[in-house]
Amino acid sequence: MMKIKTAFGIAASVALALPAMAYAAADQEAAMKDSNNWAHPRGQHNNQGYSALAQINKGNIKNLKMAWTFATGVNRGHEGSPVVVGNMMYIVTAFPNNVYALDLNDNQKIVWSYFPKQDPSVQAVLCCDNVTRGLGFGDGKIYLQQNDGLLVALDAKDGKKVWEVKNTDPKVGATNTNAPHVIKDKVLTGCSGAEFGVRCFIAAYNLKDGSLAWKAYSTGPDAETLHDANTNKDNPLYNALSVYQDVNGGNKEGGSFKRLSADQIKGGEKELGTRTWLKPQAIKDGWQHGGGSVWGWWPYDARTNLVYYGAGNPSVWNPDVRPGDNKWSMTVTARDLDTGVAKWAMQMTPHDEWDYDGVNEVILFDKAGKTYAWHHDRNGFAYTWNANTGSLIAAEKVHPFVNWANNVDLKTGVPDKLAAASTHQDYNAKGICPAALGTKDQQPAAYSPKTGLMYSPLNHVCMTYEPVESKYVAGQPWVGATLTMFAGPDGVMGGFAAYDPMTNKKVWYNKEKFSAWSGALTTASNIVFYGTLDRWFKAVDAQTGKELWKFQVGSGAIGNAFTYGNKGKQYVGILSGIGGWAGVAMNLGMTTDTDALGAAGGYKELTKYNAAPGGGALNVFSL
Repeated sequence: MMKIKTAFGIAASVALALPAMAYAAADQEAAMKDSNNWAHPRGQHNNQGYSALAQINKGNIKNLKMAWTFATGVNRGHEGSPVVVGNMMYIVTAFPNNVYALDLNDNQKIVWSYFPKQDPSVQAVLCCDNVTRGLGFGDGKIYLQQNDGLLVALDAKDGKKVWEVKNTDPKVGATNTNAPHVIKDKVLTGCSGAEFGVRCFIAAYNLKDGSLAWKAYSTGPDAETLHDANTNKDNPLYNALSVYQDVNGGNKEGGSFKRLSADQIKGGEKELGTRTWLKPQAIKDGWQHGGGSVWGWWPYDARTNLVYYGAGNPSVWNPDVRPGDNKWSMTVTARDLDTGVAKWAMQMTPHDEWDYDGVNEVILFDKAGKTYAWHHDRNGFAYTWNANTGSLIAAEKVHPFVNWANNVDLKTGVPDKLAAASTHQDYNAKGICPAALGTKDQQPAAYSPKTGLMYSPLNHVCMTYEPVESKYVAGQPWVGATLTMFAGPDGVMGGFAAYDPMTNKKVWYNKEKFSAWSGALTTASNIVFYGTLDRWFKAVDAQTGKELWKFQVGSGAIGNAFTYGNKGKQYVGILSGIGGWAGVAMNLGMTTDTDALGAAGGYKELTKYNAAPGGGALNVFSL
């Protein structure tokens, strides 16, 4: 039998057992040591999406049945997963981000609920659907990052508000879709709004009262990006400065890039967050509206005290009006949790020309006594770094159809771009793969320490891309590109694959009719779970990819598969409720191919499998 502690007893027991613990979230740390809980947005601080539970296995999975469901009462996209601590489960919905606390020992009775009072106008500045990606837990509190930018701490026992702090301002287009991450004595949150010209950041607030500990912007001066003389000390070539040379007397179809050579870089290049944003003709000081959204899932390594995250695309999508590398957008960064100072940072897509966001999750794993950081970027490459130094170990295409670059230089991290894929204002670049939503979007991959493999959902979508003129107006969309999307060369729009993270070579690959837009879960019984846009919740063999089980839920699944234990039984579940970038056009009734930044045309067939708008529900299964 599996032992279950009550949620409300954990904090008290840990306080007695660890009186000298130097941080507030001791209850979270204790909860994560018990595999029956799912106390972190991705299970553990390493972000692996892995559970040691193994009651559901290959021999009995054919007996997996629906155990219970919970309708959220909210339509639109439901991403992320609930938090489970002891006998309590905490669920958050899409906008308006209602929170429910369910007692798993009493037929999922609602113990308390919290209904935010958000201005409906916030929905107009939420890019890519009214989603949120989950809750945080620690220090006896549940943390809700509302879409309107308000970060709220709720008492886990009764749902009463303990404190709140304003993190972003929707009036200028800045919102939030990320799950708060509780680490030690802090809760970390991010920022969405690159499509509105927002200069985004990652911020750490103190658990006790919500006071700001530190904030690190994605673009701007070193003092605001929190880079110092030791940032990239182990890899000074990451600090290469790119200079834009105007060859044709204008920013249109004529510029070329020139970087400092290796012998010119002494390891001390400063102010790259401003110097790589050359003042263009169309806008002034582009870094001040530089984008770099932060809304993924962020791992933490207690041994080095480093937290890892990705920053998204630069604003605006039209690359001709922001010459230069546009650092530190499109970058994975490792920061000291206590100070926020960057230890290392590598930009994956310098001078992004295709909206290849770098926000996707980082996953930590150990092998042969070393810790590595893995990242499947939207640009179609999978990256593996030495987690402590940032040295790039491997960078490979996740699928051969990726055609905007040949490869990535392991010393500099700079991709070898193909000139034919370059985009310029008023030029229709055709057949670019992947599309702007990348070979993977928000849906997190998972790692299994049992197999040593990464398991990643895939988008198999290409596009035409035409940058157009667009002027910045605070609080208004600032995209500057027209897109259409279509299925990639395999004739399908998605897949699910396993990779060796030390080489990033593919081990096996399953096709999917649509993008696999759900987060993955791995378990100790070598089973991988994920959901699909055409309503399937699937289980496959972690070693071979063979399908073991599937069940069709009520709406497309874009949530993350998760698992927990209660009263000796293992449960596995997923949120359904279609939406996100792939489903937002259907939810809003958009039919022109270029609507929803190309998603309307690319995913028009979803209407054959889903009612619109998607209705939110939690689906839970057991033997």
